[in-house]
This record gives sequence, structure tokens and C-alpha cells, in this order.
Amino acid sequence: MRVFWAFAGGLSVALGLLGIVLPLLPTTPFLLLAAFCFARSSPRLHDWLLTHRRFGPIIHNWTEHRAIPRRAKGVAILAMGGALMLSVALGLRWQILALQAAVLIVMGTFILTRPDGPRG
Repeated sequence: MRVFWAFAGGLSVALGLLGIVLPLLPTTPFLLLAAFCFARSSPRLHDWLLTHRRFGPIIHNWTEHRAIPRRAKGVAILAMGGALMLSVALGLRWQILALQAAVLIVMGTFILTRPDGPRG
């Protein structure tokens, strides 16, 4: 089982990294999943992820405060808006646009209603 959890953690980190550059693929949920998987497979990889300069604070902020930093909220909302505008520009059917808009509104509401977390 440790090999399964390690593989799942590695895949989650890879998807999280892709999420940095792909607007519809989230980063934070995959990093949280990676931390969960690594906690069950490899203390070394779990510690690496939690002490990572970029990823560690995001994971700590969520696990300790259920918070999303204000800057991350802004980036997420802008990416969601950009993805919807791209769909409009591509001329997708109104049914697809309506479904996408509904999903993005729910996701955006969830993101915006999370606390910002501790200052500093």
C-alpha cells in the first residue's frame, strides 16, 4: 500500500504543478491530496512537501486555518473568469457556457468565502 500512496502523492504533485500554468486545473487541492498520500507512504516526502518554500505555507494555511490567501483567491477568480471568456470567444454552445458559468460561480463562491488566514 505504501507504493500506491507514494505513486498517488507523486501524481498529485505533478497535477498540482500543471495547475500552476493551466487555468482550469487547480493547484492547491492536488497539493493537499499529495500531503495526505505522502503522510501514508513516506515521511521524507511528506516533510519535503510541508517544508517546501512555495507549497508548504499553502498546505499549512489550509490544514490549520481552512484558509486561502487573498492573493491566491484573486488569481483563482481571474483564471476562472479568463477561462469563461475564452469559452465565449471560442463560440461554445450556450448550454456549455451556462454549465461552465454555474460551476465557476459555485467554485468562486467557495473560494471567496474562505478566510484569508493569518497575517504575515
